[in-house]
Amino acid sequence: MPPFDSSRLRVGKLPADVLARCLAKVPRDERVVLGPALGEDVAAITFGDRLLLAKTDPITFASDLIGWYAVNVNANDIATAGARPAWFMASALLPEGSSEAQAESLFDQILSACDALGCKLVGGHTEITYGLARPIVVGCMLGELAPDRLITTAGAQVGDEIVMAKPIAIEGTALLAREAPERLRAAGVSSDLITRCRDLLFDPGISVVKEALAAASAARVHSMHDPTESGLATALREVATAAGVGVEIEAERLLILDETREICARLRLDPLGLIASGSLLITAAPSDSSRVVEAVGAAGSPAGVIGRVASASAGLRIVVEGKARDLPEFPRDELARLLESG
Repeated sequence: MPPFDSSRLRVGKLPADVLARCLAKVPRDERVVLGPALGEDVAAITFGDRLLLAKTDPITFASDLIGWYAVNVNANDIATAGARPAWFMASALLPEGSSEAQAESLFDQILSACDALGCKLVGGHTEITYGLARPIVVGCMLGELAPDRLITTAGAQVGDEIVMAKPIAIEGTALLAREAPERLRAAGVSSDLITRCRDLLFDPGISVVKEALAAASAARVHSMHDPTESGLATALREVATAAGVGVEIEAERLLILDETREICARLRLDPLGLIASGSLLITAAPSDSSRVVEAVGAAGSPAGVIGRVASASAGLRIVVEGKARDLPEFPRDELARLLESG
């Protein structure tokens, strides 16, 4: 029997050093073009003259519209690899006492989200599970792609410009309004603002599928990555780790909604570390970045250059009011920190 490990992991992503140790044990397969690695969210497997792309992600923070979240979050990563989401599967675990109406609502959410993205539900599993306090859905999205069209997080190159499409922390802002409205009211947030924040889930929404596909079609994109748990700062670290590079961004260029700024100020949260599905990081050569920005704009979303990819020796930096400092680090998402404290 292995010795007892007294360490206790906290709510949120597995720490990077622990994950790296686990991934180092994974055997390789010659058909796996892209396997498990820090910063990479998609697997790519050779199937004849095509690549099969596979992505899996759970939804654990949300309880409202959890099926809708599951489809969109998994679809985002397939799109950031350059492919159109095609087939979806889900394992849905519901707490004891769940009703038939709740189970049907979950299916309806999944089907509605799949229909909106043009993908199909092809299988999965649903059960009532002992010991759960809230529902959990683990999704798996599949897509296919020509081998020479694959885009990875590790593709970022020194000298690339970093483009941000859509504002950060859309998901975190909407989740706070949907899951903790009383907490917001107690912090002085108005009912009108809470309603507006709830609606951010759909407008501008947490999907980046059309933005990612538009960028990939418009220019030679070197990498794409969508910020999720622990926000933009963690996503930038994942890009840097995967590609073996450094990054420098300018705080004044970041896209942040006024609603997000106010919610975070009221709750003393940092938007850079708040769960951020709905935003997209793209790196491309300076000669291509303007075409990426234009393509995302033509798809109906704001975008702009927020910084550059530097050498690894430059580290991870953010320029605030003309002064460069280390990019903040978030061992766990700001939402998880808030919920634990409450």
